[in-house]
Amino acid sequence: MADLLGGRRGAVDATLPPVAFVLAWSLTGSSIGWGAAAAVGVSVLVGAVRLVRREKVRAVLLSLAGVTVAALIAVRTGDPEDFFLPQLLANVASALVWAVSILVRRPLLGVVVGAVLGQRMRWRRDRDLLRAYSRASWVWVGQYLLRVLVFGALWLAGEVVALGTARVLLSWPLVAATLAASGAVVHVTLPHAHPGLRRPRTPVAGDGPRDAHPEEDDATEGHTEHPSSPGTHR
Repeated sequence: MADLLGGRRGAVDATLPPVAFVLAWSLTGSSIGWGAAAAVGVSVLVGAVRLVRREKVRAVLLSLAGVTVAALIAVRTGDPEDFFLPQLLANVASALVWAVSILVRRPLLGVVVGAVLGQRMRWRRDRDLLRAYSRASWVWVGQYLLRVLVFGALWLAGEVVALGTARVLLSWPLVAATLAASGAVVHVTLPHAHPGLRRPRTPVAGDGPRDAHPEEDDATEGHTEHPSSPGTHR
C-alpha cells in the first residue's frame, strides 16, 4: 500500500505545490495570480524530476492537471482558499467510494492487497479475510473523513495558511498512521489459526462453516478455482 501511494517521497512531491501557493500568496501581498503561478511552476518541476526517476507519465500528468485545475479555480473565483477545494472534494469522494465498497462487500483494502498479491478477488471467498478487510477499510474511510472535517472547516473560515499547513500534516503522517492502524485491525480480526493474507482459504462445496453462513459467499466471483483442484470450477 505504501508503495502504491508513492511513499514519503510521493507525499512530499504532492505537498510542494500547495506550499508554493501559500508562500507565494503570502509574500506577494495576497496575490492569487502569483500563488497559482508558483504552484503550477513547482508542479512542473516536480513532474520533470519524477519523469527523470522513470515514474509513469500518466501519474505525472494527472498530478500536474490537478494542480492546474486548483490554480484556475482559485484565480476564477478570486478566493485563495478555493485552491484547496479540489482536494476537499477528492477526499469527500474517496470516503464515499471506500464506504460503498465495504457495504457492497468488496472492501477496497482487500481489492488492492489482493491485486498486489496476485489473488485477484479470491480472498472474498474467505469469510475471515472478507471480514478483516471490511473492518480495516473503515480505518481508511475515517482518514478521509478526518481530512474532510479539517479541510472543510478551514476552507469555510478562509484560512489559507492553515489549509497549507493541514495539507502537509495530513499527508504522509496520516497515511502512515492509517496503514499501521488498518494492518493492526486485520491482524486482530483474523483468527489465530488463519494462514495469513497470502493464503486465503477457499471453502469447498458442503463445507459446514460455509453452509452456515451462505451470505458470506455470493455468486459475484464467477468461476473461482479451488487452489487444491486446478481447473475445477465452483
